[in-house]
Amino acid sequence: MALGLASVTSKQVFVWLVTVICGAYHLGSVTGCGAAYEQAIDYFCLAKFRLDMQALDQHRWCSWKDTIELYGELTNCTYIVALKMDCFWPNRQVDIFFIQVHQVYFQNCSPTGRQLQDPPNSILGPFILVPVLVTLLMTALVVWRSKRSEGIV
Repeated sequence: MALGLASVTSKQVFVWLVTVICGAYHLGSVTGCGAAYEQAIDYFCLAKFRLDMQALDQHRWCSWKDTIELYGELTNCTYIVALKMDCFWPNRQVDIFFIQVHQVYFQNCSPTGRQLQDPPNSILGPFILVPVLVTLLMTALVVWRSKRSEGIV
């Protein structure tokens, strides 16, 4: 009886060890990308992005049409590095990485991603002139009707 209990326990321990080792291998392949992956995207991706952004005038950082290509290259770079390192993409490190990039380069930009500016005069003009002209016309109509009171009894 003691021998049977010992063999079952050995089998359970063996199964448990195999499960732990396989689980650790898979967990290591998923989370093992942490520090090495962060260093790789900093070295390969962020370094180039920094140089590209420094070459761009800082006043144009919020202009999506000026930065979309650079941002796309940065995104693709993080993806390619993840593929080469056999990491999942997107992952937590990528999320943290892009949050840091946004805090450094895009924190003063509007939420829509467009640079705030006045609309052109061809659009702004009618929005100003029409209410002013309607107000003047209505005022003139009221004054004219108040002087001509013979139709009102």
